[in-house]
Amino acid sequence: MSRARALAGEALGTGLLVCTVVGSGIMAQRLTGDVALQLLANTLPTGAMLVVLITVLAPVSGAHFNPAVTAVFCLRREMAWRLGWLYALAQGVGGVLGTWLAHLMFALPVWQVSDTVRSGGAQWLAEGVATFGLVFVILAGLRSRSEAVAWLVGLYITAAYWFTASTSFANPAVALARSLTATFSGIRPVDLPGFMLAELAGAGVAVALAGWMLQGAPEDEAPVV
Repeated sequence: MSRARALAGEALGTGLLVCTVVGSGIMAQRLTGDVALQLLANTLPTGAMLVVLITVLAPVSGAHFNPAVTAVFCLRREMAWRLGWLYALAQGVGGVLGTWLAHLMFALPVWQVSDTVRSGGAQWLAEGVATFGLVFVILAGLRSRSEAVAWLVGLYITAAYWFTASTSFANPAVALARSLTATFSGIRPVDLPGFMLAELAGAGVAVALAGWMLQGAPEDEAPVV
């Protein structure tokens, strides 16, 4: 695999994912004042886009779109850390560009900073749980039904939007990008460290549990990383 193409795939995928999250949130706010409907309108496009992006970009980059997921593959020694850092950089840049693209499409100021408060123990626990579930689903799916991972991830995130108090960011790059939008999907920059630490902790617990629980599970084809 070409490293340049893989990095471009990660930037493109993360950018389109964030553009979907932010753009659908803006559209939802414009269409209805009902917060529950706004969240539903934000949830469904995000889950659908994840299925599409993972399906089409997995052969190019592995379709991580998430520094926590990339760190997992580095911890499992399925990816070199030097490449993992480049993946994380590409994901962060792509996510920010995705936010700005959403702003431009809806004729909003490109540069914004969120003032949406997302802080406290419940929110951090929710992010840890959301990321734990995401990583465990990926690892279990890769061992048993690798061809279904795109659907598993899309469906998991769709559900996690609703059963977690944080609406399941589960992604440090997405969290960073969402701090730069003063719209429905935003998060204050000051709240980012708590979210990111919780996400990485959740991913770490998932790696440990999956390493123990999935021993001897049917091995499917190796992930493309």
